[in-house]
Amino acid sequence: MALYDRNYTTTETQFATSGASVDFMKTTYQLLAASMVAAAAGAYLTIPYTETVIQFKWGIFAFELFMLFVGLGMTKNKPGLNLAALFLFTFVTGISLVPLLASLIGSGNGELIGSAFLMTSVLFGALSLFAINSKLDYSNWGKPLFITFIVIFIASLVNYFLLQSPIMHIVITAGILLLFSLFTIYDTQNIANGAYDSPVDAAVSLYLDFLNMFTSLLQLLGIFGSDD
Repeated sequence: MALYDRNYTTTETQFATSGASVDFMKTTYQLLAASMVAAAAGAYLTIPYTETVIQFKWGIFAFELFMLFVGLGMTKNKPGLNLAALFLFTFVTGISLVPLLASLIGSGNGELIGSAFLMTSVLFGALSLFAINSKLDYSNWGKPLFITFIVIFIASLVNYFLLQSPIMHIVITAGILLLFSLFTIYDTQNIANGAYDSPVDAAVSLYLDFLNMFTSLLQLLGIFGSDD
């Protein structure tokens, strides 16, 4: 579950497709696709070293946060460097998925990875189309969604370190899936309304939405698809 900042102001208060840059959105989704390839490469290249990844998982997570809060910010509006930062960040997020992927593969549920990716892609695409074609304004969703994110993040830490409740884990995971589904609508409309300075910034937001939805679905499928 990723921590990140979001810009909650949009340059327009009313959504209008005609006000969106087609080229900007096209480039954003191309970068999103490339980011997924980078993440897949990170997972594929490091899954043979799962034990090492698990050993250094907190360091990997810390580096993810560093790239998210510092690296991407430092390279913002710096062509070339911002792309390198984007792909480095997404590559590392792929590495961070290795323990979960290896667990599913080891338990004989590796097919759930493809199922989760397909389900996430369909859901993400449907939500994006809904946001683009909707006549409603979702710009006021930002702060409530971010507050909800903080609450869920704290609850996940409490459950991970203290409660360790399987039921609580399921509830939190389902909450993350719902939350980032709503974030997908919010971010997509922001992109269409021109709220982002560059396609790289826009791609980061959409990638984080997709990543969290995918991870949540993967965990839920793993839980309910398990024979244990």
